[in-house]
Amino acid sequence: MIALPPADNLNESTMRVANSAMKSSQPAWRATVGAALAAALLAACAGSPTKESTGELFDDSLITTKIKTAMVTDKLVSARSVSVETFKGRVLLSGFVKSDDERIAAEGIARSVKGVKEIANKIEVR
Repeated sequence: MIALPPADNLNESTMRVANSAMKSSQPAWRATVGAALAAALLAACAGSPTKESTGELFDDSLITTKIKTAMVTDKLVSARSVSVETFKGRVLLSGFVKSDDERIAAEGIARSVKGVKEIANKIEVR
């Protein structure tokens, strides 16, 4: 920062120097703020072991939707009885079905969807 003399002692030359210094620091300030904002936005989109990134969230939603849609069209599996949750490509199937065949069919449907890395089949037969 530039120290300025008292206002009554300012001459035209001093004012030009002060204005020049302020104008030259604006681009640097803007660049610093822009870089900090970009870093904050990128950090918000990043994933962690316990939090999905924006892309992973989208992918997992797509996997869940494909599995549930396939279950609705399947004659053996009752889609309303089976819950599907996806986190980073790992699918959790839970709920209650009427037979072991229905339980196995639900897992088979989940396995057939692209992007599924692992399946935890917690479906219970009642």
